[in-house]
Amino acid sequence: MGRYLLFVLTAIVTAGLDLGTKALVEASFTLYQSSPVIEGLFNLTYLKNKGAAFGFLSTSGSMRVPFFISITVVAMGFILWFLKRHGGSRTGIVSLGLIFGGAVGNLVDRIRYGAVVDFIDLHWSGYHWPAFNIADAAICVGVGLLLIKELNHGKKSA
Repeated sequence: MGRYLLFVLTAIVTAGLDLGTKALVEASFTLYQSSPVIEGLFNLTYLKNKGAAFGFLSTSGSMRVPFFISITVVAMGFILWFLKRHGGSRTGIVSLGLIFGGAVGNLVDRIRYGAVVDFIDLHWSGYHWPAFNIADAAICVGVGLLLIKELNHGKKSA
């Protein structure tokens, strides 16, 4: 499979899963409604995050939404440039597709709502992880795979 096709398929599936799950949550829950999936560990909780990852910059002023949209578009452009310039292994291409698809999913929310729909709510024994969505998870997995790939590449050349 060509690198561009693999990238596009990964990005489309990622964005589709993200936007589809968000639509299901929005259709099934009212804002702030929560339902346990695994008691004491995992809830589905419908939230809108006005900030970046984990609510960072959520209380910033009127430039918050244009700032996040601009940063996302620049990052997406960088990903496309990097893909064209460097290509890479399948792992690298899938990683970039996950990051790009996640960026698309969250960008759509920012344009529609000025916030991102979050719903995955993890907690355990008094500890609570900030709510997130499929796009956030895909971005984290994509970045993690790229880091692992680079660390392994460094070991091979040493």
